[in-house]
Amino acid sequence: MLASYSTVGERPDQIRGYVRPPDRLILPLTGGLQSDPSIRGLLSRNFRLASRFLHQNGLFQRSCLLASSSYPLELLLSLLPKRLLNSLINMKRLRTASYINNKVEYIQSSTTNKTCTRTITVTKFMRQPIYIYYQLDNFYQNHRRYVKSRSDSQLKNPNATHTSACKPEDTINGTLPIVPCGLIAWSLFNDTYSFSRNNNQTLAVNKRDISWKSDREHKFGNNVFPKNFQKGALIGGASLNESKPLSEQEDLIVWMRTAALPTFRKLYGKIETDLNANDEIHVILQNNYNTYSFNGKKRLVLSTTSWLGGKNDFLGIAYLTIGGLCFFLALSFTIVYLVKPRRLGDPSYLSWNRNPGGR
Repeated sequence: MLASYSTVGERPDQIRGYVRPPDRLILPLTGGLQSDPSIRGLLSRNFRLASRFLHQNGLFQRSCLLASSSYPLELLLSLLPKRLLNSLINMKRLRTASYINNKVEYIQSSTTNKTCTRTITVTKFMRQPIYIYYQLDNFYQNHRRYVKSRSDSQLKNPNATHTSACKPEDTINGTLPIVPCGLIAWSLFNDTYSFSRNNNQTLAVNKRDISWKSDREHKFGNNVFPKNFQKGALIGGASLNESKPLSEQEDLIVWMRTAALPTFRKLYGKIETDLNANDEIHVILQNNYNTYSFNGKKRLVLSTTSWLGGKNDFLGIAYLTIGGLCFFLALSFTIVYLVKPRRLGDPSYLSWNRNPGGR
């Protein structure tokens, strides 16, 4: 099962309509305004404006409610006249439209709520373990400069100093070393997912043993800890727990095994619960990773394996194509040999037959 998520903010049409009694405006709210922290901030920053506006309309005493956060947002908004409330709605619409036109600004904003929800319907029974993959499109992990931007000695030896290949992500301000260094670690994928089934059962995600055992034991040291990671002026991706050694940072280990093609999948975790047909899987994801800068896409994939392994169309197509080509060439050479066989030469002209004694 596969789900794409490249949504930026909420659509303006998700802000539902309103009715207006004779003396005030009441807005039936959905997630469009109620869950948006910027609206609460807007009310707080514009308290004086709201008070002055309500005072001009003879409603100043009511405006004191705006100063209290103990009142629900529906009540506070219901006390605002239509013109001021429409201004708030228009400001949200303009901000949403701005993000739609500038997705990079949206993903780089530290104040924007990037929570998205998706619903996936299970088409057939899926036996545990169910593997969770994230897929990136148009991401060239095989770029020569990117692949070389790491220090394998630093990953397994806490005293390693050879990090020149990691530039510019080798130190902070030229003095403090970064562990792990390099562009690969710096661009670590940082979207997060949580799952529930039929809205009433939380599905736990096991993130243990998602990396290669050989990588954990031989390439990443159990006495090497992150240091000064993602503390520079430009943040690239996820942060790391500085109390855990690199050999236990399995998200990092999976990411550091670079892909050969620009479209790839990497293992995020495992769901160790069977899923039945027609189950609805509700996914809450944090859309943090910046793929908008390079026109990339992100996808979420749920998959299972059998004794033959996971589903991989590329290998099947490649094997059938090469096998068919070899069969065609073998058949062609056989026909040519039968129709027009090659005449054998006279073996008496061979050197060892012409000179048996080797002289």
